[in-house]
Amino acid sequence: MNQIRKPPSMIGDALAQIGACGLFLVQIVAAIPKSLRHVVETIRQIWFVGAMSLVIIMTCGLFVGMVLGLQLYYVLSIFGGTAALGTVVSLSLYRELGPVVAALLFAGRAGTSITAEIGLMRATDQLAAMEMMAVDPIAYVAAPRFLAGLVAMPLLACAFNAMGIFGAHLVGVNWLGLDNGTFWSNMTSGVDVWKDVMNGVWKSIAFGGVVALIAVFQGYTTAPTSEGVAYATTRTVVFSSIVVLALDFVMTAFLM
Repeated sequence: MNQIRKPPSMIGDALAQIGACGLFLVQIVAAIPKSLRHVVETIRQIWFVGAMSLVIIMTCGLFVGMVLGLQLYYVLSIFGGTAALGTVVSLSLYRELGPVVAALLFAGRAGTSITAEIGLMRATDQLAAMEMMAVDPIAYVAAPRFLAGLVAMPLLACAFNAMGIFGAHLVGVNWLGLDNGTFWSNMTSGVDVWKDVMNGVWKSIAFGGVVALIAVFQGYTTAPTSEGVAYATTRTVVFSSIVVLALDFVMTAFLM
């Protein structure tokens, strides 16, 4: 008699993926001391995921700041509080929009590249060749990319925030006629370095680690086929976006 097969459980598969990703994180952390011998590879990855993402990060940051400045100016003008434009824009960027939007852009640009690169290594048996040559692929491939995400993401978030504030200044001061001294003085007096700026820095570090971990894990465990690499790249973007937004809520609840 044929046995009736139960349909796969989506919840069970998701929990299994989370558990496997957690174990993979433990392996990466354990391999970090060995990966320090490959400093050149780590620097190359920081350049690849960081410097090569600057164009999209700065461009999007500029337009996000311009939209924020335009929208908030008209909202604040209803209450006669246009002088607080710089403060409101900077707080929005430092606390929420900067780390979150930069992380989503980082996942779409750098995360997919990492997954595709490692997935092609898996498909072409390069990872197996490293193991045969007594080279730990986690220490040489996974750990440098994970460290690069931790280092590059806070810097990219800072660049995003800087361009966002510049865009808001262009709209508020150069276009709408807000006083330049009022814009900067209110912003500098209303923004606290440890409470506001570091809030975003801690978030960006966490987001960088999460996105890099998901990207490396999806590429490392993908099926060694072109279709498997394509699915892994898609999963990187989807999972990274969901985890970043969920983690942002959790960190905001604790940091606030």
